[in-house]
Amino acid sequence: MSLPSPLRARGDDDPTKVSFFELFFDLVFVFAVTQLSHRLLSHLTVAGALQTGLLLLAVWWCWMYTTWTTNWFDPDHPVFRMVLVGVMLAGLLMASSVPEAFEGRGLWFAAGYTAVQVGRTLYVVWSTRGTQLGPNFRRILVWIAAACALWLAGGLAGGTALIVLWILASVVDLAGPPTGYAVPGLGRSSTEDWSSIDGGHMAERCQLFTIIALGESVLVTGVTYASAAETGPAATVAFGLAFLGSVALWWIYFDQTAEASAEAIASSDDPGRIGRSAYTYEHIPMVAGIIVGAVGDELIIAHPTGHTTAGTAAVVIGGAALFLSGHLLFKRTVFGQWSSPRLVALGSLALLAVAYPLLSPVLLGVAVLLVLVMVASWDAVLVRSRANAEAATVTSAQTA
Repeated sequence: MSLPSPLRARGDDDPTKVSFFELFFDLVFVFAVTQLSHRLLSHLTVAGALQTGLLLLAVWWCWMYTTWTTNWFDPDHPVFRMVLVGVMLAGLLMASSVPEAFEGRGLWFAAGYTAVQVGRTLYVVWSTRGTQLGPNFRRILVWIAAACALWLAGGLAGGTALIVLWILASVVDLAGPPTGYAVPGLGRSSTEDWSSIDGGHMAERCQLFTIIALGESVLVTGVTYASAAETGPAATVAFGLAFLGSVALWWIYFDQTAEASAEAIASSDDPGRIGRSAYTYEHIPMVAGIIVGAVGDELIIAHPTGHTTAGTAAVVIGGAALFLSGHLLFKRTVFGQWSSPRLVALGSLALLAVAYPLLSPVLLGVAVLLVLVMVASWDAVLVRSRANAEAATVTSAQTA
């Protein structure tokens, strides 16, 4: 008896639901996000930030490519589920190598990344042979193989060569989707080739990854406060600020935007374009911002008073700026408008970047929190104003 196809059957009234196995799969990336946060904290320099950024891109691509795949493939299919188990194991190897990826475990990190990307894509290419999706995945395999060759070469070389080769690998990874994975003899893909995705599933998966990142932020807040040598009033205030900052980020992302953006991609004539731009790319700075902000929370709780160092200011202000920049671009892509609250907030954060030497770490945390609360509150006012205007229009039409 042959197994059914692993490809999902699409139906107009049958939206794709996130499965329990997908949630189980995400546990590997909970660990990966924690590793990235600890890596940045222990290497709080410009070079350390850039290195952590490269590692974040690799982790994100592993998760995001798998998310696109589970949009088309059923995670409850027995064979594909075993493929995902293999991806989890390789992803765990990759995540465990994050702390020493540039100091001796680069090859292990690259090997885990390659096993995830190439192994999963080989299965997909084999499964989609003879289908409309087949040419698209063959092109993707070529680009992934080229990037992974650079990741592996860097891991083998070590030192400066590792950094150069991994930067080139990241460029290849980033350039694939916008170029349509163009390959001589195989052509190139368009966003229409990806428009068979379920937009609601894509949105929900990215929302869940955002929750993972926010969960890491809450975890850091609790662990740092619990292990603090001294939990006086200033540290307790910093603890509260860190938690409220996570709440504010959740509010900005989920309260007014998440559901509307999911509906927008689900009803779009070109969901592949929104999936590529808004979810594949523009979530990167948002996730990075949450991770960077969590490091800032840890530093403020540990050292709430006294002089604010440039490193502390960079992660406290930079985390919020990265998140808001990503969300600004996300809203622009999905709704076609530039968000005034986010533009004003980014200007305010730029002023704080100049004025931070005048503030203690905890006061800087207060200032950044106020900026985030301003964005969340402004969003709520705008949504209420639009709702009142629409209600007034309907009432006028009914009485006319």
